[in-house]
Amino acid sequence: MSDQPAPATYVHGHHESVLRSHSWRTAANSAAYLLPHLHDGMRILDVGCGPGTITIDLAKRFAFDLAVGVDVSETVLEGARKDAEAQGADVRFGFADVSRLPFPAASFDVVHAHQLLQHLADPVAALREMGRVCTPGGIVAARDSDYAAMTWYPAEPDLDDWLDLYHRIAIAGGGQPNAGRHLLAWAHGAGFADVTSSASAWCFATPADRAWWGETWAERVTHSEFAKQALDGGHADREELVRLANAWRRWADQDDAWFAVLHGEILCRTAEAAAG
Repeated sequence: MSDQPAPATYVHGHHESVLRSHSWRTAANSAAYLLPHLHDGMRILDVGCGPGTITIDLAKRFAFDLAVGVDVSETVLEGARKDAEAQGADVRFGFADVSRLPFPAASFDVVHAHQLLQHLADPVAALREMGRVCTPGGIVAARDSDYAAMTWYPAEPDLDDWLDLYHRIAIAGGGQPNAGRHLLAWAHGAGFADVTSSASAWCFATPADRAWWGETWAERVTHSEFAKQALDGGHADREELVRLANAWRRWADQDDAWFAVLHGEILCRTAEAAAG
């Protein structure tokens, strides 16, 4: 088991605006690359599951023998448990740190993480630990966004400043905001030899999507842990945060506005057990 620490500081925190954004995630919009490799009877672990919407959706699609979601926030886990019960999904949620997963070796057929590795001080160690609890011939899967690859229209200089600020805060906290492009290298560094790498994107262009995406970020910029870190770390003052929030709302109000978030993805096959 890895003795490496998990992350420094989680950039987003668990403000309502953050959870509202994370709760939008489903198996279809956030784990499509993994779906063809899943089937009934599997045991699956979702690491850094947050509000559990992906975990619950996966458990409703497949008759898993075991579905477990773990996170380091008891607050979001409690909400995930309530949602799973309300939807009749057979999922267990519990507290766990990816650097020291409380499971024996080879406990799961699939170990999945969505938007987790970018926040870790040692993502390679995390992938090794995910591999430890995965069965021989099983799958370790991860998907992370790449902030530098995010793009939008029309040009909005204040959103350029938002992106620069995000990078500075994430890096100061020990994370890697451009994780998507690093996933393949991290997988190789963790010792995986059989890795399939891919990419996919979220796109926000309809009036409803623009309004939702823009408002969640406007609130995150001024009210979430991101705002606290910006102020406490001397990266921005309150006036600048308000300016960036207004930029998000201004962007969302434009009929031609378009925003794309690129994600890197990896499917790592663990080594088969030696014969005999």
